[in-house]
Amino acid sequence: MLLLAGDIGGTKTILRLVEKSERPGLHTVYEEKYRSGDYPDLVPMVHEFLAKAKAPTPQKACFAIAGPVVNNTAKLTNLVWFLDTERLQQELGIAHISLINDFAAVGYGILGLDVLDLQALQTGKLNPQAPIAIIGAGTGLGQGFLVKQESSYQVFPTEGGHVDFAPRTELEFQLMKYLLDKHDIQRVSVERVVSGMGIVSIYQFLRDRSFALESPEIAKVVRTWEQEAGRQEKSVDPGAMIGSAAVEKSDRLSEKTMELFLEAYGAEAGNLALKLLPYGGLYIAGGIAPKILPLIQEGRFLLNFSQKGRMRSLLEDIPVYIILNHHVGLIGAAVAASRL
Repeated sequence: MLLLAGDIGGTKTILRLVEKSERPGLHTVYEEKYRSGDYPDLVPMVHEFLAKAKAPTPQKACFAIAGPVVNNTAKLTNLVWFLDTERLQQELGIAHISLINDFAAVGYGILGLDVLDLQALQTGKLNPQAPIAIIGAGTGLGQGFLVKQESSYQVFPTEGGHVDFAPRTELEFQLMKYLLDKHDIQRVSVERVVSGMGIVSIYQFLRDRSFALESPEIAKVVRTWEQEAGRQEKSVDPGAMIGSAAVEKSDRLSEKTMELFLEAYGAEAGNLALKLLPYGGLYIAGGIAPKILPLIQEGRFLLNFSQKGRMRSLLEDIPVYIILNHHVGLIGAAVAASRL
């Protein structure tokens, strides 16, 4: 059986043709990456993809969308595309098509990963019958979970990244007040701290309080980012540069930024774990974690993850993994397509 999987974002779209056969697993037949803005809609992109792959029409397809999916429809934030499963089925000639949220795709993707796609942070005591939790800092902060249903799992995305940021130290309380004043808002969500945007916010907070001298190179990138405030697409990514400088230990301001970031990230992962008790594993997704793996392995993340008073022993038994495969959402779309 031929399946089509897609990971659709405002900037790029990746399409993958997958074969499901008697052999275990799903096997990639063909894959291409496209600039989403070069196409007026998904349909001409898929037609071009299938023609280039010289492949017959797939029987099933699933597309992971960077945005909400409501009643089998999706409107992408940074594109003029409006996707509707019924229209797509008719225009593409594919009998079964599903649209899923991109973080739901990560949930399905976990089911298609192998041992080389993961880095264990904490072995814990694995219980295959228990829930699985997912948290992932990237552009925003995604959270979700999986629940065992007979021989498989049901995936549930959430909006957990928008819960209140819960400061625990004097410095974190100062950070929260800084963000409230800076943005003239009534509350601070945890996503404002634990995300790529959050890394830059923490850096600005420490910089404005003269914690340490700025690196001229990083200062230039941050200033450019600040001048482009309001644009949907920015020309620079200071968060990535700050993370790299912290990994290299070449800039004290960046190091302290990432220390605060990892403390908040670990604490929020621990909050999610307390609510679900995911002895099936807690998986750290998103684009940030693999890039700062040496910092995470230093222990600050896990220390704050388990620092929950009398509940500490419960959290120390939860297996914790970092997802290294950046195509986990695409893998998840293929897994979801196979279940249609």
